[in-house]
Amino acid sequence: MHFTVLKHIKHHYKKAVLAFIFCSLLFSANCGKRKPPLPPIEKVSQKVEINGFQRGNQVVLLWTMGARNASEASLQNISRTDIYRLTEPINSPLNLSEDEFASRSTLIATINISDSDFGRKEMIYKDSLEFAGQKSRIRYAIRFANASGQKAGFSNFLLIEPTAKVADSPTDLNLMVGQDSILLKWQSPTKNIDGSTPPNILRYNIYRIENEKNSQTILNKIPITTNEFADKSFAFEKNYTYFVRTVSLGAVGDPIESLESKEIKIVPRDIFAPSPPSALTIAVSPNTVSIFFATNPESDVAGYNIYRSTDPNKLKTEWTLLTPQLLKTNTFQDTNVESGKTYFYYLTAVDKFGNISDFSNLVSETVP
Repeated sequence: MHFTVLKHIKHHYKKAVLAFIFCSLLFSANCGKRKPPLPPIEKVSQKVEINGFQRGNQVVLLWTMGARNASEASLQNISRTDIYRLTEPINSPLNLSEDEFASRSTLIATINISDSDFGRKEMIYKDSLEFAGQKSRIRYAIRFANASGQKAGFSNFLLIEPTAKVADSPTDLNLMVGQDSILLKWQSPTKNIDGSTPPNILRYNIYRIENEKNSQTILNKIPITTNEFADKSFAFEKNYTYFVRTVSLGAVGDPIESLESKEIKIVPRDIFAPSPPSALTIAVSPNTVSIFFATNPESDVAGYNIYRSTDPNKLKTEWTLLTPQLLKTNTFQDTNVESGKTYFYYLTAVDKFGNISDFSNLVSETVP
């Protein structure tokens, strides 16, 4: 009995020793092998510079994205822009460390970044403010982050001292298209953005967007004081958008614009006939009647039509057209004439949009 048990124990001991030796050999065989090294975690080192300004009840933040390329690994991994804001008392120290800003500021927006954003001229974020009555200073900063959640350092700090005494936007904007200008008219705002009166109105700025080019232009060289403006630099058949902003005097003496008035989109059509040709004179020789006239003042005149008749009482629409193609000059010679006959002439001007002027005065001469 005891011999059988002892034999059984020896058998299991021998199996355990063999298993230990096998595992040891297996471990020794692999102990010299290393796993492929993991790539280093890419850090986001790209920082950005921001600037901005108050417009109405908004602070507009601006920054530029660099061009993404293979040599800038930090830009390769950027996937978003985080925007932070810290509202502080007006007399707070101007110097603030990044750590202090990080602990006290609020993340107010996250903007995802696409490939098309890189190399863009300008990125914009508009932060709408609520005014509580007491003066304060707002400190903004942004920073990039990658898909792993790693963040770059903060941008520069942008400090804004917003004022609530900014006039509201102009109202009741309307347009009137004329031959030489588009006339804009509007009503002045009646209050400031915080509801206070009288409105802090300094002047106005007028803007035009050329929609095909997506380009915005301020039309007035200096802010204007009147409630109307004539845009004389427009072109017919182009797609425009117009709006107006009120200009107020800021807390530190700088001008601050309101938000936009309502926008008006328009494609101005030329439905205006040019003026009739004027200053007609006539000269005659045995075989030719020569007509001279002043060039029309309109810049869009494409040419002139000349009509002739031997009966001045005949309906003007029944006179003979001598110019199947528009006359491009201000002189004309009629060589299809007969001696002894009296010929009467009138002209019309035609612009490039097909608008036709009234009839000019009649001129006449008898061919010798």
